[in-house]
Amino acid sequence: MKPLNLITLILTIIGGLNWGLVGLADFDLVAAIFGSGSAAARTVYVLVGLSALYQLLPLTKAFKLDEPRAEAAHRAR
Repeated sequence: MKPLNLITLILTIIGGLNWGLVGLADFDLVAAIFGSGSAAARTVYVLVGLSALYQLLPLTKAFKLDEPRAEAAHRAR
C-alpha cells in the first residue's frame, strides 16, 4: 500500500470515528484535543476532508478492476 494511501485511509478512519462520537455522545474528540475552533482543529478537519476526497481515487479504481470479473460472472449465468 502506498504511504499516501495509508495515511489518508487512517485520517479518514479517524474522521469517521470522530463523527461517530459526535453522533452518539455529542463529543468532538478533535475539538477536545486541540481546542474548539482552533487552527490545529481546523487543520485536522481539512486534512480529514482532503483524505476522504483522495480515497475516492482507490475506490473508483477498485470498481474499474472488478468490472470485467463481474461482467464475466453475469454472462456465465
